[in-house]
Amino acid sequence: MYEVSSEIYSETDLQQTKCEDGRLISKFQFEYPNDDEISSTKDKDGDFEVKRKRIGVIEIEHSGSTVLKLVGLQVWRGALLLADFLLYNRHNFADKNILEVGAGVGLTSIAAAIFCKNVICTDVDIGGILQLIRKNIDRNRKLLSNDIKVMEYDFKTVEYAPQLANAIEMSDIILAADVIYDDDLTECFVRVIDRIFSTTDSKRTKSIYVTLEKRFVFTLDDLETCAPCYEYFLKIAQPKPWRIEYIPTDFPQYFKYERSKHLILFKITTK
Repeated sequence: MYEVSSEIYSETDLQQTKCEDGRLISKFQFEYPNDDEISSTKDKDGDFEVKRKRIGVIEIEHSGSTVLKLVGLQVWRGALLLADFLLYNRHNFADKNILEVGAGVGLTSIAAAIFCKNVICTDVDIGGILQLIRKNIDRNRKLLSNDIKVMEYDFKTVEYAPQLANAIEMSDIILAADVIYDDDLTECFVRVIDRIFSTTDSKRTKSIYVTLEKRFVFTLDDLETCAPCYEYFLKIAQPKPWRIEYIPTDFPQYFKYERSKHLILFKITTK
């Protein structure tokens, strides 16, 4: 069966090691944001000291390649872009209730929990992914400001467990990285957004942040290059009562990876 592999494994030195089961452990290095580049103390010559960059590492166990339905077992660029965005907005999000959907192996949720106290990480439990998320959280626990709750959230389900329904209702910030790559799943994701907004009362505002990398193909029908998965999402989202705001991706890059020009980030709210 045809398998795909994330480009970041070959683009960046992740100091990978192999597990006995064939999975990989990668080290995703990042710089802690500095609130002030210049400290208030002076050196012996009377000059203000420049703060040294503080380096951290998130260790993630993941697959090196998978079939399409198991791509959540890998790490993709959108997760790292969203992680950068979270570190950049750490002060705005620190006290928010954060829910990640389609979280894959958990890198973005772990990055969020470095500064944010209330993070829930969810995905559908196929390929042992929830167990893998828990292992990755344990592997990085020393970085976290608080524990991360892990729950199953199947985009295709209709009935929600009470714990998940409460988590959705209480969420302020919803994260989704790299979930738009298959038309059937995209339709399910749009229904998920509908469900999330349907639980919002007048006293609570929800914002959904979505990252993806446009995947371009050349079609004979149109005789041009297009990004069909992304364009299909826009097509079925267009009639919805949502506001889609594109966020410039020129904010600082804290993680080491190739920030492709085809990466996009947008915020969805209700009109």
